[in-house]
Amino acid sequence: MKRLIGRRERISLPEWGLKNVTAKVDTGAYTSSIHCQDIQEVEEAGKKVLIFQLLDPSQRNFSEGKIKTEFYTQKKVKNSFGQAEIRYKVSTEVLMFGEVFQAEFTLTDRSKMKNPILLGRKLLQGRFVVDVAEVNLSKKSLK
Repeated sequence: MKRLIGRRERISLPEWGLKNVTAKVDTGAYTSSIHCQDIQEVEEAGKKVLIFQLLDPSQRNFSEGKIKTEFYTQKKVKNSFGQAEIRYKVSTEVLMFGEVFQAEFTLTDRSKMKNPILLGRKLLQGRFVVDVAEVNLSKKSLK
């Protein structure tokens, strides 16, 4: 059964140590995205590794630690201005409504956006129905 979510939700990304971060639900976007800075592809012990900083110091959930992964790809996406760009894409666990599932996120600069995370159709499909009049239904369900 699909759960009802609002236009904005609080989500957690346990593998990355993020709890109750505000995410904007965007049925117009295919892939979800998360605000990152200092994204670097480096070589360690003969393997390519992606290192990135989640969020930024002005955001409540900011942590100094960097995320490091060998498991990533690159994806061509259209940004909010309709311009094509290449972004790194990574996968992590998402916690909503007490349930954990895997989801993909592209890494991008969302510093000028109100919400650091955008939830796209690929994450929503088969799991959620969106009510644009509501917000934080996942948080309310925990009470």
